Amino acid sequence: MHRRRRHALSTRTALACGTALALATLTTPAQAQGRLSGPSLERSVLPANDGWASADGGTTGGRAADANHVYTVTSWAQFKAALAAAEGSPSIIRVKGTLDALSDSDGNERTCDDYAVAGYSFDKYLAAYDPAVWGHENPVSGEQEELRAASAAVQSAQIKAYVPADTTVVGVGGNARILGGSLQVKDVGDVIIRNLTFEDAFDCFPQWDPTDGENGAWNSEYDNLVVYGSTHVWVDHNTFTDGRHPDSEQPYYYGQLYQQHDGELDIVKGADLVTASWNVFADHDKTLMIGNSDSAAASDRGKLNVTLHHNQFKNVIERAPRVRFGKVDAYNNHFVVPESGYAYSLGIGIESQLVAEKNAFTVPAGVRAGTILKKWKDSPVTTAGNHVNGSYVDLLAVHNAEIPEETLRPDAGWTPARRTRVDDPRAVPRLVDGRAGAGKIR
Repeated sequence: MHRRRRHALSTRTALACGTALALATLTTPAQAQGRLSGPSLERSVLPANDGWASADGGTTGGRAADANHVYTVTSWAQFKAALAAAEGSPSIIRVKGTLDALSDSDGNERTCDDYAVAGYSFDKYLAAYDPAVWGHENPVSGEQEELRAASAAVQSAQIKAYVPADTTVVGVGGNARILGGSLQVKDVGDVIIRNLTFEDAFDCFPQWDPTDGENGAWNSEYDNLVVYGSTHVWVDHNTFTDGRHPDSEQPYYYGQLYQQHDGELDIVKGADLVTASWNVFADHDKTLMIGNSDSAAASDRGKLNVTLHHNQFKNVIERAPRVRFGKVDAYNNHFVVPESGYAYSLGIGIESQLVAEKNAFTVPAGVRAGTILKKWKDSPVTTAGNHVNGSYVDLLAVHNAEIPEETLRPDAGWTPARRTRVDDPRAVPRLVDGRAGAGKIR
């Protein structure tokens, strides 16, 4: 695609899928387990009382995997084959090195151009839907939009990987990475995702929507990790980042940022009982969404119960998180607000019941503490014991004083009961910055 950023990222040559799966199974898993003293990383489970995912029996992932359902993978093709083989049995998938989701089944480098269907041209797309020609009244349609959608379907099939129930996906060592992929935890239960770096899940074929906002916008697909309609999910000690291709380096078309990234983590479509702990969410715009639509009450009301603790949100613009419907417990997180472009951290949406306690915010000069909260809909919120630049700040009072047209109501109406440890917010920056993210499990 002309002018489109190319991604030709090196990977080690992988074997074809069938052979890869044979090699993916650990050769001597029983012997490997025998050398361990105490439970191994891949067989660890969510501690009791550790957030919402510990409710109703807890989250154990693939702890019960037998020797034939423990896999080590070193390529994207191996990874997808192992996920398919894991279906129906408790399984552990160990990720070693970088898995490049754009690479083909033989491990060869591929770029966005390789996923475009015949006839699609980005230059033609730009010419066809230029607002000066197309206007702003109607969504785009016609040949080039159909070809763009077909190209996007090819990429989607390549980069999405679906995690089955009763599975643990865990990085080996400190450099396990999923590059350009979108991990889907969809309509399953009991999944653990740990010790991975998720980098640069990008959309090769964003869609132009002239009706989005006053001036139109480019909209992209693909989150690094999606929890969709699933329960009992533990996301722990991972790093999420746009990596070498941040939005700030993207071009502008029709006067709008050519947005190729969506979210880093989304918890949506009736998902429930999720704990996200000790992760790093970095250098991103629309970061973490809990509930994706105001009109989803039928599936989401009474669900989307999520705990976020000891995570670092560093240089993210918004949605850290944005909440709809759920009872969300956000405590002991460290928010490092960017120097420019910041919108908000905690978004209060329809029927949300957010409790934000004992978090730490590092805020640059010129950013008002009142903007940390954002009112999307009239829902109550509990804020207590939060610190900004080392000092206690009543986030709700400051928000209501600084932005009276978005006055928020106090008291989310519930008290979190599932917390294993609560740290003094003054200690949170040092603690979280030193221990959160991939490669830092102790």
